[in-house]
Amino acid sequence: MRVLLSTYGSRGDVEPLVGLAVRLRELGAEVRVCAPPDEDFAERLAGVGVSMVGVGQSARALTTAAPPPSKANLPERAAELIASQLQVIPEAAEGCDVLVATGAMPAIAGARSVADKLGIRCVSVIFQQLTLPSPQRPPLAYPGRPFPPEVTDNRTLWELDARSIDALFGEALNTSRASIGLPPVDNVRDYAFGDRPWLATDPVLDPWLETPDLDVVQTGAWMMPDERPLPEELVAFLDAGAPPVYVGFGSMAVRAGQDAARVAVEAVRANGRRVLVGRGWADLGLVDDRDDCFAVGEVNHQQLFGRVAAVVHHGGAGTTTTAARTGAPQVVVPQLADQPYWAGRVAELGIGAAHDGPVPTVESLSGALKTALRPETGARAKAVARTVHTDGAMVAAKLLLAAAD
Repeated sequence: MRVLLSTYGSRGDVEPLVGLAVRLRELGAEVRVCAPPDEDFAERLAGVGVSMVGVGQSARALTTAAPPPSKANLPERAAELIASQLQVIPEAAEGCDVLVATGAMPAIAGARSVADKLGIRCVSVIFQQLTLPSPQRPPLAYPGRPFPPEVTDNRTLWELDARSIDALFGEALNTSRASIGLPPVDNVRDYAFGDRPWLATDPVLDPWLETPDLDVVQTGAWMMPDERPLPEELVAFLDAGAPPVYVGFGSMAVRAGQDAARVAVEAVRANGRRVLVGRGWADLGLVDDRDDCFAVGEVNHQQLFGRVAAVVHHGGAGTTTTAARTGAPQVVVPQLADQPYWAGRVAELGIGAAHDGPVPTVESLSGALKTALRPETGARAKAVARTVHTDGAMVAAKLLLAAAD
């Protein structure tokens, strides 16, 4: 069996495909990945022996470029993304039996269109449930397209969500579809997800509440054991004193701002702890030369989080799940999209604290850290870690192969 895994997004959209690709190969499938042409993505996949085909422009360059996503530029960005997929994915999908589509909404819709053209099966996957229509909660609003404040009925809001997505991405999608001889679609969201979308999240951290409107398959989060050793200099820092607090915002570091490192270092020091700063896409660094602070770039979080006192992060699905699996207490400083949801889940589960708002001060972050560093929070985090599933990628791989039999 040959499988193409396609995504467009940040590290959090690529890393799950690493886990799924490895499990698929263990079961005898041939796998290739289409993803943004960022060097670190290609290196990560190459490290597990999986080839990557670059599609579109660098995700890091797009994330750090000005202006940020808005009502004005989202349609143009969607058109460029979908067009690039239709140029690249058909050749990458040659000989494949199934295409797994994930990432940004236009990316999923574009990849599914290629599958339609080639006549192969397509499975749409998301790594958070907030974009799946459900009468039990409202949808997320796109930049520049807030919902009317007087509308509170969830079903009505989801209808407005569908119209908003059509307005942002419909023309771009249908123009590209026409270019390869496909008919237009009149509901981009429902087309992108298909009849049976997969939710690749942990059911403990992200319980899906069944709804008669949608047949969702929850596989568990796609992660694999990461055996990469930590850098020697980092190990030396960890061994030199008490467990530090890790602070990292990943691809969201640019949004958090260059001052985030200073605020974080001061807040952690106020709690009597050493500090480990993750550079992220903003290349955050140290604020002084004191020996209680160390900065790291790309590193094995599974190994690292097991050796820290707490993890302060932006609330991406992958980072939240990794911290939860290692039993590390968390402070989530959400920036956008699904991140406030993950912050809320961390607080509800009692495994950390949700910071109020995207821009912390020394005082606000210090207060949240006090909650995360309490012994009872640590005990709860370790208890929840024992319940988090570890087989999501294998579950998904077996489902893919079973459907081909």
